[in-house]
Amino acid sequence: MKRKPPTGPTFSERVLKAALSVPAGRVTTYGRLARAAGGGGMAAQSITSILGKAYDEGATNIPFHRIVYADGHIWIDPKHRAERLARYKKEKIKIDVNDKVEGFRDVLFEFE
Repeated sequence: MKRKPPTGPTFSERVLKAALSVPAGRVTTYGRLARAAGGGGMAAQSITSILGKAYDEGATNIPFHRIVYADGHIWIDPKHRAERLARYKKEKIKIDVNDKVEGFRDVLFEFE
């Protein structure tokens, strides 16, 4: 018996939808985002490339700064540092000198 192909949104489409749903002033983790989209533990490693591809294809409103590592560290590099820190400040998300979200658990967004 042939299997029917899955219907509905792809994992990548679900990742993008979940990423766009993280509200201003909150953060989520790569793992939580992957699980919200229906992926397993290893799926978290694909989030950056999925969202990067979506961005390249025109989804330029992705709130990358709201997706952080499981311990509250932010991804930041010298090229994007000023822009990223300005985004956090605008959303009242405080970042400490070690590039971690202050009060991480208080601003952590959990998907339902």
